[in-house]
Amino acid sequence: MNSAPPQPQDTARDFTQLLSPTRRGARLARLLTVEQLRAWELPPGTIERAEQIVAEFAANAVLHGVVGGRGFRIALAVDAETGALRVEVTDARGDRLPDTAAVQADDPALDGESGRGLFLVAVLADRWGAEPYPPGGKTLWAEVDQ
Repeated sequence: MNSAPPQPQDTARDFTQLLSPTRRGARLARLLTVEQLRAWELPPGTIERAEQIVAEFAANAVLHGVVGGRGFRIALAVDAETGALRVEVTDARGDRLPDTAAVQADDPALDGESGRGLFLVAVLADRWGAEPYPPGGKTLWAEVDQ
């Protein structure tokens, strides 16, 4: 009996995790991102960029996106065709979307104590943005080409 050898399956590269809206949850988001991307054997430069992006998005979710103790979600996905990594952080607060155009146009104050996080995201990501997440939340996303 002739049988074809088993063909390797194209494994999905999707990861999603719900986390608590705490500083510990934000730190865990960063650590989980690094471990998952290492498991997918992505290039070190891509992992480092994604780590910083997730750190910023998760910190913002914890500081500015908490509603009634509801958590935030991180999602990672690699596009099978382009190889681009997409990072998403979704929080429960949809009433305050960041002005992505203003972030990209303005340099942050060098002596300020805040306001540089999304500017760094704009520098590290190849594309990024924010969109409403119905019924009441928002998703910040970034894409990193490999």
